[in-house]
Amino acid sequence: MQKQPLPENEMERIISLSDYDLDYTAFQDQFKDLAKLAAKVAGTEISLVNLIDSFTQWTITNHGLDIDQMPREDSVCQYTIAAENQFEVTDLKADDRFKDKFYVADAPNLRYYYGIPLRTSEGYNIGALCVLDTDLKTLSPEKTELLKIIADEIVTRLTAQHIINGLKNKLHDANESKKKVAHDIRGPLGGIIGLAQVISEQGKDNEIDEVLEFINLIQRSGRSLLELADEILTMSRPTRELKADEFNLLIFKDKLEKLYTPQAISKNIKFAVTTSVNSAEIPFSKNKLLQITGNLISNAMKFTPRDGKVTVDLALKIEETRNLLQVNVTDTGVGLDQAGIDNILSGTKTSTDGTGGEAGYGFGLALVKHLVDSLKGTMHIYSQAGQGANFEIVLPQAQ
Repeated sequence: MQKQPLPENEMERIISLSDYDLDYTAFQDQFKDLAKLAAKVAGTEISLVNLIDSFTQWTITNHGLDIDQMPREDSVCQYTIAAENQFEVTDLKADDRFKDKFYVADAPNLRYYYGIPLRTSEGYNIGALCVLDTDLKTLSPEKTELLKIIADEIVTRLTAQHIINGLKNKLHDANESKKKVAHDIRGPLGGIIGLAQVISEQGKDNEIDEVLEFINLIQRSGRSLLELADEILTMSRPTRELKADEFNLLIFKDKLEKLYTPQAISKNIKFAVTTSVNSAEIPFSKNKLLQITGNLISNAMKFTPRDGKVTVDLALKIEETRNLLQVNVTDTGVGLDQAGIDNILSGTKTSTDGTGGEAGYGFGLALVKHLVDSLKGTMHIYSQAGQGANFEIVLPQAQ
């Protein structure tokens, strides 16, 4: 079997991706323009924006090819995230690593690939921008430079969205917090608009048309923010709804089904997500939940043979001072002996291949353990060799 490429900083890389706390289904529209632009720049039929976790390549937006995800070991972009600057395959059909992949041997019969890592400011390649075509291509240096600019813009937007979500969450805390934010915004913005007005008046004397237009844009943007601040100040106390950083059991269930049912179908595994009825609509923090539960589900499917079963049970236990979110992922796979369980819980587990030949990277369960510990939760594993496994996660939640 072909050895899979692995970035030297893989554990730090997947932790960095998890810090973005992304819902991979939420970005199709946000990056559609950049995917289309990349294809136009490269002159290719297809462009994809991919994020790669321990098990899966998630296509968060696409142009020219309708695809949402694929196993990491089947992707070309797994080589791109291990590259320093870019990764190019001039003929996929002639390359032993890719000639038998489904997207080369069958429709759409891809031939050309060029990928650029999506690199964070800390230097972690969390995914790739790639362009593909059914014909052979040659990209000029000018085109590759433009693709790098687009890749940087994708990372910038992801980072900005993460920051914006954090700000939105803070704005939900209380009416007093919103008033303070609004007052804090008004002061500096009023100064900026006043300064812009002075510069604008000087610019009219000098007839600097371009400067005037730029200053006018600043003034309009500043006034819009002032109006937003006024709106925040006058808002009445909101009714209790889900915040941007919250799930309830029903929404969490729906997300997991949408994300992981395709993986189950590809291996003919029965996949079910159940929830407790009595607490199904009570909010709880969604922080790292998709990363924790998703890695457990992908791991369960990896080690469950065809026609097997993977079940996820979600429950929220209400206590006097806090709530407890319980996530149980159960499979009918190959199971673990006690030594294997101890290795996972101690963080020393090494990778093995799945029941369908899926490649192992060895970091999925280590990431789960790291994230659970960071959230002050607990992780238990119940299993015997040959008898499936049950992973139980308990995470404390504020009431």
